[in-house]
Amino acid sequence: MSSRDAIVAAAKGWVGTPYRHQASTKGAGADCLGLLRGVWRELYGGEPEPVPAYTPDWAEPQREERLWSAARRHLIEKGTGDALPGDVLLFRMRDGSVAKHLGILLAVSGGSTFVHAYSGHGVIESFLTDPWRRRIVACFAFPTGDD
Repeated sequence: MSSRDAIVAAAKGWVGTPYRHQASTKGAGADCLGLLRGVWRELYGGEPEPVPAYTPDWAEPQREERLWSAARRHLIEKGTGDALPGDVLLFRMRDGSVAKHLGILLAVSGGSTFVHAYSGHGVIESFLTDPWRRRIVACFAFPTGDD
């Protein structure tokens, strides 16, 4: 199994986990960052840095791109048009707001899909429809060594 296959399999394993703000436990609760943290732990055994408490607005009033900065510290940034299965997608939920939603791309052929933890829905697999595509502001690869 390639590293990308392992990432996709790990992400799919979280589908059905309830949404819980700041949580990162498969089957018990996760938000979008918790999903990414959990997949990271499955792949690497630990987390790259301690995660401080955060509010659902993700420092929007301060206009700080905290999630984007953290992703740059631990993942490999790439062009949004170069996304492959297993890559992390960063979304801006509203024009002019900070980027505060993450998902993991599962497939790019036969209808692109991604897995994400979405308030009110839990961890779900969604089609990467045009409205979702328009919200993507960055794409990152896990540090797998096979890119």
